[in-house]
Amino acid sequence: MDIKDIIKNKRIEKGLTMKELAEKVGVSEATISRWESGEISNMKHKGIILLANALDISPNVIMGWEDLPEPPQEEKEKVKILAREAGDLSDVQIDLLRSMIQQFKEGKR
Repeated sequence: MDIKDIIKNKRIEKGLTMKELAEKVGVSEATISRWESGEISNMKHKGIILLANALDISPNVIMGWEDLPEPPQEEKEKVKILAREAGDLSDVQIDLLRSMIQQFKEGKR
């Protein structure tokens, strides 16, 4: 998996928007977008560390020196179910769903 895909997948997995991740890392939303598109491949050391911390992964994963650990099979099945259910939702509905999931995680619902 490419670094750009790792960043995007982990951001989505954590339920973060590009803007939220940018705020955590201290960069612009455009920078996150360029990292995820592969437009920027030479990240600064500090950015790698902050990004890894925000995504709860090792900097070695971002650098491509280490693979992401495989999620347990049960987790994979849950993700497949959610993906099937959300398949025909609009972008606005998906954003709302992400927000709701984040609120559940934070214990607000």
